[in-house]
Amino acid sequence: MQNLTMGVSVYTVVYLEVESLKASSAEAKNDVDDRVNKLLLGLGKFNVDEKNVSASSISTAPEYSFGDNEKRVLDGYRASRNLKVTLNNLEQLNAFMDFALSVQLDEITRVELKSSKEAELKNEARALAVADAKERGSLLANAFGATIGKIYSIGSSTDDSIGRYGANNGIERIGSRMGKPQVTGQYLQENMVFSASISVVFDLDVK
Repeated sequence: MQNLTMGVSVYTVVYLEVESLKASSAEAKNDVDDRVNKLLLGLGKFNVDEKNVSASSISTAPEYSFGDNEKRVLDGYRASRNLKVTLNNLEQLNAFMDFALSVQLDEITRVELKSSKEAELKNEARALAVADAKERGSLLANAFGATIGKIYSIGSSTDDSIGRYGANNGIERIGSRMGKPQVTGQYLQENMVFSASISVVFDLDVK
């Protein structure tokens, strides 16, 4: 496996969730829509336009609990919306998350670092993995008095990219219902790792 680590021009994708439990589905929907609208109205200060926001879907469903004698009781109706916001300026990430929680979005479910050169960097990592497999194969074959011949089989390959945020390898769920986030101000190291792993079996030419 070969890792390709380098400073690149990156952008950030933030996934958010907002929920509401009300007596009726209409009330729950309106509450969710109101909080989403507050978020959308504030995106201008982060230079985020409509093409960098996905907030179209909504779901509503009754929610039940079990009371006495295991009888099912209707607690209300829950509405939820999932949003995806792309920030082109990584330095705005911390301020944006604070803003999202301030307008009562329930959770920041995931944060991903992306690169505009992602395909190019993955291809480069894969090429390095191939070269590494050939080199390792040759060294092992030579150690046994042989040389590598034609390729017999190539196993499955994996390509991964990891975004590193300072001391944190990722950001788990951060929610307004959880109180003040414990992780702050450590998301600004512009560092991505692209890795590729392959397995290959060579025929051996024995001397």
